Amino acid sequence: MSCWAYIRRMDRFLQAAVDEARRGEAAGGIPIGSVLVIEGRIAGRGHNQRVQKGSAVLHAEMDCLENAGRLTAPEYQKAVLYSTLSPCDMCSGAILLYGIPRVVVGENRTFQGPEDHLRARGVRLEILDDAECVRMMRDFIVAHPSLWHEDIGKT
Repeated sequence: MSCWAYIRRMDRFLQAAVDEARRGEAAGGIPIGSVLVIEGRIAGRGHNQRVQKGSAVLHAEMDCLENAGRLTAPEYQKAVLYSTLSPCDMCSGAILLYGIPRVVVGENRTFQGPEDHLRARGVRLEILDDAECVRMMRDFIVAHPSLWHEDIGKT
């Protein structure tokens, strides 16, 4: 695969994660989205649904993994998880638990999870610093600071 074909594919998957984030925001939730890609196809997609479902755990990555359904260890080992925002401790734990080897992050300016820990455990992280992802989160945090702080467990 050429470098440009790879970039186009990567952009398509990040765009799918952004679409999920927008879907969550339109439903009254926090605009974070995620997709799980296995061998070039989206196996699962999700968005933060803590508000919509009154959930303590449905961050975008967790919703995405849940929606992907039951997968085998070899499938997870071929997977790439795309997220519009750096995964938190809980979502990073799921990444490690299932052995997902690569995570593509839209942005980590507004929030940075335990990226060094993931790297130390062998996960390949790619931080895209995508302007749309940054703008989406900054706008949301300004408009809904208490909801954002609730989501990341801050007072």
